Amino acid sequence: MEEVTRETEVSEHRFEDDGSIPNNPMLSLLVYPQALADLDPSRCKELLAGNGWGGAWVNGVFPYHHYHSTSHEILCVVGGSASIAFGGPEGETIEVSAGDAVVIPAGLGHCNKGSESGFSVVGAYPRAKENYDLRTGVEGERPEVLENISNAALPESDPLFGGGGPLLRRWTG
Repeated sequence: MEEVTRETEVSEHRFEDDGSIPNNPMLSLLVYPQALADLDPSRCKELLAGNGWGGAWVNGVFPYHHYHSTSHEILCVVGGSASIAFGGPEGETIEVSAGDAVVIPAGLGHCNKGSESGFSVVGAYPRAKENYDLRTGVEGERPEVLENISNAALPESDPLFGGGGPLLRRWTG
């Protein structure tokens, strides 16, 4: 099997609760620039599933601020490029392009602020979780979402590199 990932320098980004989007006080956003050597969505899904990440789908990123309080998420960019806002309206916008991947901890807001027509991602969740929630920071979501975020189980492996990958070192270190 030909290689589907390549070593990369992972960057971390932390975000505080902005009053609407809770973000995650304990875990950082992980950005894996140009980590995907094979951009075939089927191969990407296989890679993620082999590392314990499932419920995979292929699409874009919603153009409104949202988050998942019950699960972490990976977005593997398999086509095009986009400007993704992380951390809510006052957060940070990060440019992503084909070959990049981002691991989003439970509670961290994200929003597509603009993309080219070919933008496409493979998304997945640890432990093949398919019952994630979709939250938008509306009044009344707390305190339930804060409890969900604190109870979201850590992944058992890095979605791209398995047991020896950077996620475990960064999130449990």
